[in-house]
Amino acid sequence: MMAPSFVGRSLLPGLLMLAGPAALAQEPALAFSAQAPDLQWKSCPDPLPKGCQLAVLHGDPAKPNADVFLKLPGPSKIPLHTHTSAERIVLVAGTFHITYEGQKMAVLQPGSYAYGPATKPHSAECVSRKPCILFIAFEAPVDIKAAANAGK
Repeated sequence: MMAPSFVGRSLLPGLLMLAGPAALAQEPALAFSAQAPDLQWKSCPDPLPKGCQLAVLHGDPAKPNADVFLKLPGPSKIPLHTHTSAERIVLVAGTFHITYEGQKMAVLQPGSYAYGPATKPHSAECVSRKPCILFIAFEAPVDIKAAANAGK
């Protein structure tokens, strides 16, 4: 009978290590609507269009793993640019076109998903009359850089 007791005690620390810090740290759960009145919308940096707003949902945009809502006025264009981070996008509202360099334009409707690899140049456009709202998850700190060949 000693073997089961010994195995049980010796596996517990290993299982906790495999579970990682998320199993040990209790972070609060979050839920947001893009229309939530308590979201703190701020103006977007250049080269994003005038009237663009950004709301941080989770994390710190200066650090890895931040989630944001991006609200673009309709219609508006985002010139060719890159991000240091990969980005995972889900369109919440509006109609959005995104074109990654060397690929066909993707048309996103609400509920559509797009993935953009880190440093892959892309341009985009909110083509609806109403604003486009995107949920974007970044792996690395959030940034936007005009692409070297923008406007060419």
